[in-house]
Amino acid sequence: MALSRRTVLISGAALGAAGATAGRSTPADADGRPARPVAPARNRPLVWPFTLGVASGDPDHQGVVLWTRLAPQPLAGDGLGGMPGRTVEVQWEVAADELFRHVVQRGTQTARPESAHSVHVELTGLLPGREYFYRFRAEGHLSPTARTRTAPDPASLPAALAMGFVSCSHYEQGYFTAYRRLAESAPELILHLGDYQYEYAREYGPDRPRGHEGPETRTLANYRQRHAQYKTDPDLQAAHAVAPWAVVFDDHEVENNWAGAVPEEPDPDFLARRAAAFQAYHENMPLRRASVPRGPDIALYRRLRWGRLATFHLLDTRQFRDDQACGDGYRDCPAAADPGRTITGTAQEQWLLDGFRRSDTRWDLLAQQVFFAARDRDPGPTRLTSMDAWDGYLASRDRITRGWVAAGVRNPVVLTGDVHAHWAADLKLDYLDPAARTVGTELVCSSVTSGGDGFDSASGSHPWLRTNPHLRFQNDLRGFVRTTITPAQLSADFMVLPYVTRAGAPAYPRASFVVEDRVPGLHQTYDRPPSTSRARPVDRDRYTVETETGLR
Repeated sequence: MALSRRTVLISGAALGAAGATAGRSTPADADGRPARPVAPARNRPLVWPFTLGVASGDPDHQGVVLWTRLAPQPLAGDGLGGMPGRTVEVQWEVAADELFRHVVQRGTQTARPESAHSVHVELTGLLPGREYFYRFRAEGHLSPTARTRTAPDPASLPAALAMGFVSCSHYEQGYFTAYRRLAESAPELILHLGDYQYEYAREYGPDRPRGHEGPETRTLANYRQRHAQYKTDPDLQAAHAVAPWAVVFDDHEVENNWAGAVPEEPDPDFLARRAAAFQAYHENMPLRRASVPRGPDIALYRRLRWGRLATFHLLDTRQFRDDQACGDGYRDCPAAADPGRTITGTAQEQWLLDGFRRSDTRWDLLAQQVFFAARDRDPGPTRLTSMDAWDGYLASRDRITRGWVAAGVRNPVVLTGDVHAHWAADLKLDYLDPAARTVGTELVCSSVTSGGDGFDSASGSHPWLRTNPHLRFQNDLRGFVRTTITPAQLSADFMVLPYVTRAGAPAYPRASFVVEDRVPGLHQTYDRPPSTSRARPVDRDRYTVETETGLR
């Protein structure tokens, strides 16, 4: 049967179900301790090892990264997925058609125990702007087939790019239906802007539809097991199977609100924990060899080019930042204005500014983690802003904003995750002056599940929008942002789900905006009134408590 897009999604669901079934053979103990390791057997034949699915990522005009990881028992407490302690030869194929009648490349990669039997294939020699299909084989077992795509020729100007972006998928707080709905929207590229997984120990209860396996993630085995549990989700696998991804981490891939070498709570072993988290992250993501970690360091910031249409500057706002000022949280903090403070580090900032000066594409998109625009929650003269966001690093934000203005960047757009709600904002050089000209746009996606079901409210009702007139939209339902980028405009649909604590929710656009070429700022084109069954007034105190306790 021909592999239609629907078939890809169905195969992802079947794959996820198989992964979940395989995982039940090694559950965590009832008290949340990790399951007993699976005894290795060097010569044991493999049972079906593709329980974590397949993925592709970081496309360029000549190729893309293909990924899989062998794990017949994905929830094994030692993090090794039930694999024997030996190397395994994995064959891969890439075809121009879904039935593999026209195979264009094939090869073999060795999956090694020291990298948790993960496989990263960096393809070159493919044609630009083409759709391809790929699959893996290992010891007689065949993986599902997935699709990917190369970027257009760097000199070409594509007519359009369908791109979606997501963040913040907490396994315990809901079902990953948003991933499946994103997959069904037929994206050509997916960005994940952080908090792909959460580090917390199992907190399963009547208000949580499912639970984490294992303790809070601190060791390499812990992080490998946690990534494997998330990867068994059929909706997440479906999204990985339809398009290439470009990923960056935020805080929960390591621990909440870490900053550089500084953990949230005192921890003399934090750099060892960070090294373990980075290794597991690379093992489980379709990243290139350039991002292989070296101990507690990883090279994550990078660029993707989509012809002359778009440049994606993927940032790392965790690894090189100064510690949050004034003890973190929402503060009126003079130290936030210290010109020496940085959220990107000096080298990454210079790399970004150089990229602005060299850019020759219609759209420059900063794919990054935390809120970029000013967001003052106090209606009076005191400014209370988040020390974990760019508001806590005012000089960094000012240098980068002035950098794209000075470089004449044609259409700067910041893409953001982290805050578990949809937001949209006009970007300014001076947020204290309501009449200051708009110099860019920020689009913020809600979470996949983090925060639970959330609630709907009338557009414009959030009190922070009155305090911050450059903020144009907010909504507290879960979801993702679906965009279409053309030479003439970027259109963005803020897609929402009415619930995530039950599986199978529909997705619909709550609001839509357009950014026109050479006209910075947002033009709203659609606003759906809130559902009466989900709507309620925004409670400033409730939102304040959530942001101050790290729930955003």
